[in-house]
Amino acid sequence: MKKRVGMEVSFAAAEAVKLCNVDVVAAYPITPQTHIVERLSEYVANGELDAEFVPVESEHSALSLCVGSQAAGARSFTCTSSQGLALMNEIVYITSSMRLPMVMMLVNRSLSGPLSIWNDHSDVMSIRDCGWIQLFVKNSQEVFDHAFIAYKIAEDHNVLLPVIINFDGFILSHMFESVELMEPDVVQQYLPPYEPKYALHPDRALTMGTYGMPAVFTEAKKAQDEALLASYPHILEAWKAWGDLSGRHYHPVEEFLTKDAETIFVTLGSFGETAGEAVKALREKGHKAGLLHLRLWRPFPFDAFCQAIQGARNLIVIDRAVSFGGPGGPVASEIRSALYNKEKRPGVYSMIAGLGGRDVTVRDYMQMFESVTAGKASAYEIFGVRG
Repeated sequence: MKKRVGMEVSFAAAEAVKLCNVDVVAAYPITPQTHIVERLSEYVANGELDAEFVPVESEHSALSLCVGSQAAGARSFTCTSSQGLALMNEIVYITSSMRLPMVMMLVNRSLSGPLSIWNDHSDVMSIRDCGWIQLFVKNSQEVFDHAFIAYKIAEDHNVLLPVIINFDGFILSHMFESVELMEPDVVQQYLPPYEPKYALHPDRALTMGTYGMPAVFTEAKKAQDEALLASYPHILEAWKAWGDLSGRHYHPVEEFLTKDAETIFVTLGSFGETAGEAVKALREKGHKAGLLHLRLWRPFPFDAFCQAIQGARNLIVIDRAVSFGGPGGPVASEIRSALYNKEKRPGVYSMIAGLGGRDVTVRDYMQMFESVTAGKASAYEIFGVRG
């Protein structure tokens, strides 16, 4: 029998990591990520999880330790937020270039300054091009499920890349929601014990993270890019296998009322659920509104995205980070690039909203829609600026 319980989303994340039977957890506490690693430390301390929990002195050390443990063949996990990710930055790029298949949960929070502990996507957008596979989830069940999915993807011997699971701080991480748990034997059916393809061992000479002279550096970066692009079909396979097992199916781009939509919202993360309520309200008024939730951020699902927006006149792209001095938010800029060579392409309106944890309501989405469809919106706007 399936077991459905109500719990804090951070605890659901920790429960999933425990069921993944990780070998090493290294983390430094930072709001709003803290409840995940606190709960994991309890699991290790009371014997529920047979793993090494290392309370390091900084986030830089946390990811550095995971690089070492993963290179030695241990299934490794870390998580962080905001300034913690900024401190990890150096090692984030090293992890992907070394093709280490670990998982990080990034509980999204604003980067300073001004100092804010609240949610937006400035942290993840600061590492947009770090070479990790990057996923966005929008509710407790998706957080729980994607722990298993992320390891399934990362450890595929045809992939061997680290994966980031992004979910919104406080707005999601500290909420209590219903989640359907999985029995350990079912999880093991989907995610068997880790068998590394490459691992450091004194009896088998192997070098990782070597110095790259100019004569080889370009080729190394080309190979890394090709590996990330080539991961796409394996991501789809991991989602399909999970759907077959659990009945919950995920896709790189997820559509809501888009088939005849003339104006489509594009969102990442939990704001998609609020936007969906706005779309329903607009439909009730006779407007042809729709919603796309972009679940896969890297590798960007260009073909699936373009297929999903066929027939649309307008895209309202909700960014939760500012690309200072640029032509709009980072997601909007990416989408404009994806559509540049298309003969028929919709107008792309970059709406930056929800910075530093500010609420974006159903009414706000409807106001954006009205502004765009009335021809009053600019191509780039920081929405709701006061004063």
